[in-house]
Amino acid sequence: MIRCWSRRPRARRAGPLAPLALPTLWGAVAVTWKMTCPLARQDDLAARMAGSAVFLAVGTGLAMGVCRSLRRRLRQIEAIAHAAQRVLLRPLPPRLDGLALAGRQLPAVPGAVVGGDLYEALATPYGVRVIIGDVRGHGLTGLGAVAAVLGSFREAAYEEPGLGGLLRRLDRALQRYAGERTRDEDPAHPVAGGPAEEFVTVLLLDIRHNGDVLVLNCGHPWPYRLGHDDAEPLATGVPLPPLGAFPLPDTLPVRRCDRLLPGEALFLHTDGAAEARDAGGRFFPLETVLGTVARRTALAPDAVIDDVRAALLAHTGGRLGDDVSFVVVRNDRVPADRVLVPVQPGDPGPRPTRPAPSSR
Repeated sequence: MIRCWSRRPRARRAGPLAPLALPTLWGAVAVTWKMTCPLARQDDLAARMAGSAVFLAVGTGLAMGVCRSLRRRLRQIEAIAHAAQRVLLRPLPPRLDGLALAGRQLPAVPGAVVGGDLYEALATPYGVRVIIGDVRGHGLTGLGAVAAVLGSFREAAYEEPGLGGLLRRLDRALQRYAGERTRDEDPAHPVAGGPAEEFVTVLLLDIRHNGDVLVLNCGHPWPYRLGHDDAEPLATGVPLPPLGAFPLPDTLPVRRCDRLLPGEALFLHTDGAAEARDAGGRFFPLETVLGTVARRTALAPDAVIDDVRAALLAHTGGRLGDDVSFVVVRNDRVPADRVLVPVQPGDPGPRPTRPAPSSR
């Protein structure tokens, strides 16, 4: 038996020079007319005006073709950049194991959709784990380090029971990336440890189901706790050096912070926010702005980020000197000591009793 397949002819894609084909043809016709037609070689006013009109039309067509080609290429580049952002820096889920989340990045490079900051949140057997970091410098040069750290975090967060082991996995991934990049740049003189300037500030959080928060900080700004109409640092002290700058010590100081109570939120940020300046050189008053936001909003993660972002852009006039990223995590879990009261006639539904007072 002989089987025949019929194939539809594939439509050929137009190349990048396709918009220039018609104006080029016009130009060839115009030059041929100018060189061969006796009327075109006449020196009277009408002939000169006709020749000028022909060549003006050809030039306009060429310019329009170039503009269309550039616009098409720009749309392709933007589509690729947005696809890379969705894979590399995925949007945070709005809810994760009883927590409400939101994340936002503001690249310093105009027109960029990704920069040198990173963040992620995952629900693991050990709790909800959150990472936020900042690659040295800003812009597109740090995307390789961002990919190395985030890729390692997304795998190791499910496997490492402690934040210390998780941080060591991230450090090894960054060192491998730095070494590979160095060998690619100078194959004749490979450096096993990678370039010394390749480092990343990293903040790791482990939010347990009861609200306990564990933090491990490598050169990153401490987060803020939002609640009770105020904003305060979640922890203070000197963090470890940035990841990749020096070897990790034998003992990693994992800090157990105060419990995140229901309704409270954590505000994570990169140093591009606190170090942003206005035209007069004054730093952005981040803690003051957060205190104002905590007093006038219900701490919805997206609303908190929108308010801080608007205040930051107003302070800097829309000109950022470094990439800025925000992550907000709000505890929406219901306390275990809340019991439901049976529905009474006329009530809209069950209501929780007042929780017993808890101390931090």
